[in-house]
Amino acid sequence: MAGLRQDAGGRVPAGVPYGMLRLGLRTGAVRWLLDRVPTPRRNPFTLGYLAVVGATTTFARFADPELVRRLQEASSSDGHNLLQHPLRALVLSGFWVAGEVWMPYLWGFAFTLAPLERRVGPARAAAVFAIGHVTATLLSQGVVIAAVETGRMAPEVMDYLDIGVSYGVLACLGAVAGLLSWRGRLLALGGAGLMIAEQIASDRDVVTAVGHPAAVLTGVALWRWLRRAERRPPRRRPAAVPAGGAATARGGAQVRTAR
Repeated sequence: MAGLRQDAGGRVPAGVPYGMLRLGLRTGAVRWLLDRVPTPRRNPFTLGYLAVVGATTTFARFADPELVRRLQEASSSDGHNLLQHPLRALVLSGFWVAGEVWMPYLWGFAFTLAPLERRVGPARAAAVFAIGHVTATLLSQGVVIAAVETGRMAPEVMDYLDIGVSYGVLACLGAVAGLLSWRGRLLALGGAGLMIAEQIASDRDVVTAVGHPAAVLTGVALWRWLRRAERRPPRRRPAAVPAGGAATARGGAQVRTAR
């Protein structure tokens, strides 16, 4: 039993979780990977939000197209909806994905929101996601509204469908970069910058050009708040000492109480 401490009688202490299987697997790279796999206990907000987005994506793919169109238009955070129903538009627009494919958002959540939630907790991770979504939406659509008012853009652009979770995901990417080492921070922000530059060059869309950089910068602006709130490993409580101090094992050897 390599790696297992034995008592004076050669027995494995009781209470070792999963025995050899746990100690044999949770070592090195495997342990590092298992500690970062999202679970309901570590990532309730991430998995819950993914479930909701997965449900709306499945509905959009298989439901009546006309019904889907009406629901998405009512949820859109376009200029007209923001002016007439701001709360509804800001909230519901974040529960759809732009398109019929859900899988890319799974990886986006896994590498941005999930690690952020592990570091700062579900409440603060949800706050970062929401602040990024709302801030980037208001800034990008504010530019569109101002451009329409000044005659630089046609009025119909205020009705273009604007839904998706990309603002929240990018805000979490910008936020989690502040909790990494300087190399990890450089890699995360550099990758985000290259991705945004490619989108702007290929799409040539004002909303994307304003909203995506604004979302990342919103996450960056929250670094100080998140660093103060970053989770610390919990202290282990000392085990209760039985009456008589130390327990006597066979042969007269004493086993010290684990701390």
